[in-house]
Amino acid sequence: MQYLLSKIKGDKIIWLVVIILSVFSLLAVYSSTGTLAYKYQGGNTEYYMIKHFIILLLGLFLMYLAHLVKYTYFSRIFQVALWVAIPLLLLTLFFGLNLNEARRVLPLPFGLTFQTSDLAKLTLIMYLARMLTKRQENIKDFKSAFLPIVIPVLIVCFLILPANFSTAAILFSTSLVLMFIGRVSLRHIFSMIGIGVVIMLIMVLVAKSYPSLLPRVDTWISRVESFGDKDGEDNYQVEQAKIAIAKGGIFGLMPGNSEQRNFLPHPYSDFIFAIIIEEYGLIGGILIIFLYLILLFRAVKIVTKCPRNFGAFLTIGVAFSLVFQAMINMAVAVHLLPVTGQTLPLVSMGGTSLWFTSISIGIILSVSKEIENNPEDAIQFQPVEA
Repeated sequence: MQYLLSKIKGDKIIWLVVIILSVFSLLAVYSSTGTLAYKYQGGNTEYYMIKHFIILLLGLFLMYLAHLVKYTYFSRIFQVALWVAIPLLLLTLFFGLNLNEARRVLPLPFGLTFQTSDLAKLTLIMYLARMLTKRQENIKDFKSAFLPIVIPVLIVCFLILPANFSTAAILFSTSLVLMFIGRVSLRHIFSMIGIGVVIMLIMVLVAKSYPSLLPRVDTWISRVESFGDKDGEDNYQVEQAKIAIAKGGIFGLMPGNSEQRNFLPHPYSDFIFAIIIEEYGLIGGILIIFLYLILLFRAVKIVTKCPRNFGAFLTIGVAFSLVFQAMINMAVAVHLLPVTGQTLPLVSMGGTSLWFTSISIGIILSVSKEIENNPEDAIQFQPVEA
């Protein structure tokens, strides 16, 4: 154990959070994939757990590799990756696999799929961190600072939007938070919000006039309309999630005893939080929320000590994106938000999405590792006296 601890660097509490979430993930995925196993694997209930375990191990390995790399190198790597991500988004939009009237993924060997928006999210956050750092001297200027920052944001979000509204909204919100922290003019930020609203209205009008052109827009509208309604498929998912949560009570039915996994659509991904509460109770649900908040808190602590703007922007951008996605997933499960289709980072069953999440956390650990290695460069945060 001592040898293993000596090999991993960076914030040990973040490592601990990752390990605990991974354990929850394995147990919850094994419990919630029984119906899939009987439907597609002849009742082999271990198939999906073993597959998920391998994906999870590879994710932890990618996290380990990412945390070994000096975080400043990511600026150069992902500078190129953004211009790879944009053509891949276009390719997915026109030629990706058609799942639920949306082209979100490209096929990979061994039955895996590659969700190009996961690559685009990370590369755009990296790009924003880099540009905000470079443009700090003239950050209030519209032409030399705001335009180079905002154009890639609008392009990437626009390409993701037709197939995945919630992902585009999370990425757009993360970009706004980064720009606010990066001291971009509030006037410019509000103008960007206005542009986003106009684009959304145009897409809704186009979808209403030509339904076959943008079929997913009707899905977004119906989800919002059925949020407070008692009918519809989305409401069925929420009702089953509510039943699971109610059955869980305070202490839960214990691991493997979920009953709603047989009725709840996507219990291993979109609604895995409901299964966790059913089996581990309110205590288990609060623990999961607490773990994500710890992750955000530790990221903020890293930011307060980071000697370079790039590392600070990068850390808060990645952490906010992951925790924001987690909160949206859990809010949907308890019917605080309409159904979005967002997975629970590090917990839901997945492939490339889990790997990119692991790389993202590895980047945060890389920043914290550099602070540990060079404590004399760290900024010692002190509250301002009244």
